[in-house]
Amino acid sequence: MIVVYMTLTGQSRRFVNKLPFESYELSTAFPSKEMTTDFVVVAPTYDYEMTSIIDDFIDYKNNGHFFKGVAGSGNINFADLFVFTARDIAKKYNVPIIAEFEFSGTETDVEKFIKGVESIGNTSFTE
Repeated sequence: MIVVYMTLTGQSRRFVNKLPFESYELSTAFPSKEMTTDFVVVAPTYDYEMTSIIDDFIDYKNNGHFFKGVAGSGNINFADLFVFTARDIAKKYNVPIIAEFEFSGTETDVEKFIKGVESIGNTSFTE
């Protein structure tokens, strides 16, 4: 399983770096990459205009076929808006939310994320 993520502040990158999975960081310089294996997305919580690159990536070629789940990062102080980007993506693409965490996550969040990936199958660790 590959973890695809975007980050504006580095928080998502710090979280992903704690994980035992291969990862790919989305950037505006290289927004399109054709996936040939299952992946999950870590989505920060920002307005759609700032995170639309995630949808562009999922919609690129046959990537949607390999998209298996989404995790959301955010600030719990946003109450109902906490991880709304991940929730919107999950609903749009009919995939499960495998984890929700604040900022760069805790070790407990990492464990929950790993269990979430395991629950959807195909866990390929790159340790």
